[in-house]
Amino acid sequence: MGFERLLCGALRCSSGRFLLGNIRQTVFRNASTSPSSSSSTGVSVPGLLSGLFVRQPAARRSFCSSAQPSRDVTLFEHDRTRFFRLLAVFCGGQCIFWTYLAHFAYTGLRDTAEKGKAKAASTTTIGLAGMWSFEMNLGSSTWRYGFTLGCLAVGVGIVGLGALFCTRSVSRVVLHQGGKMVTVCTQSPLGAEQGRRITVPLSQVACHAHRHESPSFIPLKVKGHKFYFLLDKEGTVNNARLFDVTVGAYRPV
Repeated sequence: MGFERLLCGALRCSSGRFLLGNIRQTVFRNASTSPSSSSSTGVSVPGLLSGLFVRQPAARRSFCSSAQPSRDVTLFEHDRTRFFRLLAVFCGGQCIFWTYLAHFAYTGLRDTAEKGKAKAASTTTIGLAGMWSFEMNLGSSTWRYGFTLGCLAVGVGIVGLGALFCTRSVSRVVLHQGGKMVTVCTQSPLGAEQGRRITVPLSQVACHAHRHESPSFIPLKVKGHKFYFLLDKEGTVNNARLFDVTVGAYRPV
């Protein structure tokens, strides 16, 4: 009985292998003898079988990843109109304050040279107080003009720094159709649309630090402008891959 069962099992195994071999030969013979039918339908048997086991790639994202987009792409945007309005109010207040202080220094300080001479003649200072005492005439021409010019310089400096920071802060970066031109829009207290717009070729724009390396601002260099344009990292980079290969790339300018 044991020998008969072993013999039956061997026969079943050999018959199964024979049938599988016949199926494989039939499939590949049909695929090789009928190329016209497979090309007309657009599906081949090996491709159909491999599609069952090979994972198809995921669908690509909808945004453009080419360095030459078919339409205008906004790479970066950040609206800080409220902050720059407060900055404008602060700079205006500082300008008024230091201008008033300069006016007071020019008109309010009096020359006390004659009074100082009379007081020095009537009083005598002895001891250590006489060694460290000194007279200062804040109403003299030197102190009066110096104090006035110093106040004006501080006021003008505060206004100048505020204006420079406003004109170098970027509100939007647009890569135009074809990827050849770039428009950089700056911030403005009157609104993001009222800022300055600079349109230059892409070859004249360079980023001297990667956006992941900069702690707070991304420095953007535009040929023909002395200072860097600043992209706040709190802004939105709509297409990071396209930004890195176009505007965010380093190139000598």
